[in-house]
Amino acid sequence: MKLAVVVQRYGRAVNGGAELHARYIAEHLARHAEVEVLTTCAADYVTWRNELAPGIEPVNGVPVRRFRVKHERDPQLFGRRSDRVFGERHSLGDELDWIDAEGPTSPALVDYLSKSAGTYDFCLFFSYRYYVSYYGARAAAPRAILVPTAERDATIGLSIFRPVFRGVRALMYNSHEERAMIQQVSGNQDVAGVVVGIGSDVPQHPQPGRFRQKYNIHGPFAIYVGRIDQNKGCNELFEFFGEYVRDVPGRLSLVLVGNSLLPIPDDPRIRHLGFLDDTDKFDAMAAADLLIMPSYFESLSMVTLEAWALGRPVLANARCDVLKGQCIRSNAGLYYATYAEFLATLRALEQNRWLGGVLGRNGRQFFRDNYDWPVIERKYLDMLGRLSNEPAPRAMEPPPGWFERRRQDVPPAEEIVAKLPTGPSLTRGREDPQQTRWREEPPQTRSRPPQLARSRS
Repeated sequence: MKLAVVVQRYGRAVNGGAELHARYIAEHLARHAEVEVLTTCAADYVTWRNELAPGIEPVNGVPVRRFRVKHERDPQLFGRRSDRVFGERHSLGDELDWIDAEGPTSPALVDYLSKSAGTYDFCLFFSYRYYVSYYGARAAAPRAILVPTAERDATIGLSIFRPVFRGVRALMYNSHEERAMIQQVSGNQDVAGVVVGIGSDVPQHPQPGRFRQKYNIHGPFAIYVGRIDQNKGCNELFEFFGEYVRDVPGRLSLVLVGNSLLPIPDDPRIRHLGFLDDTDKFDAMAAADLLIMPSYFESLSMVTLEAWALGRPVLANARCDVLKGQCIRSNAGLYYATYAEFLATLRALEQNRWLGGVLGRNGRQFFRDNYDWPVIERKYLDMLGRLSNEPAPRAMEPPPGWFERRRQDVPPAEEIVAKLPTGPSLTRGREDPQQTRWREEPPQTRSRPPQLARSRS
């Protein structure tokens, strides 16, 4: 079997969520099939500037075919077009203009797919919202499998994506919440799909003592790992943790790992270490008492899964349906929506180490059941086998015509998203979409932490 993995940028130095997701999947599927990556010459997701050479190069043993980007992103133009399609009544043509401004605009990659898609058995497209996935999935529709990595933001409300969700052969979802959201917005319940997520190469024997000695960190600490950004909820994290330090006597500190787009508070209990390599990152997570995930929007939080793989409890933002749902399904995390809940849950974890131990053990088992690489690989291989034995469905709905593109009758995307149902999708046992329930039904095979683990939001 020959597979194409199509993603907006790719490489060992590209550590973004969807792009790293694509690399992990490409490298693991390469153990079972012939895999080629199709991507652009861009390395930076802000500018999409051509920085890498076009042509073919191997990356960790997988051939990567790169295509040039036609133009860099114009931030001001992209901002204006975003304001229009997200906040105003507009046309489908406005949305197509938006995706051109979003980028990375690579007609060369799409042309290659139009001519060569038949040389692959299937093409896996990562991240629905980008130019290369939108036009590439249309070019390879009979062979297109979409890994949408969709979050609950305004983009999911754009009308142009609904035919793509309905017209690909299958979707590999990151979470039950993502699946429910996409089905609600597009009506694609008849399209094959499975909740898969992503694995991670978590070391078996991290060295927490090595981390503490290297960075001279003593005492208990919570850790945040990721881009330190307003969009990741970090402003609220700083506010809540600062109030916590003032309200609760204790020694808990906050360690930040990742590049920062925000000023770091001048507080002796908050320490920013910057970007760490994987060895130091996993040592740090193993040394921490808990991971805090303050993000409002996630399709799947890899760092949360990594914390659970290391047996660490998680404190998550309950306003993110995905994080809240995974905390409940795993019985491995607490969640908060207000400062009062943040204070109560964090204090419970700081003052009751046995609680963190119960949650951490549950998290480790949850990771093994659902996110170990053999589990992930098997879900992909099962879907590929199923599709190989089924005829390709009818063609994807055609793109809008000249008159349709110009009608100013499309509601603001934010209005569409505001009407979508909210809340976690809950399951019993394994993360299997056939077991989805719209009620709280915790797994009975895991330890039951006290009622505090069900803090209301």
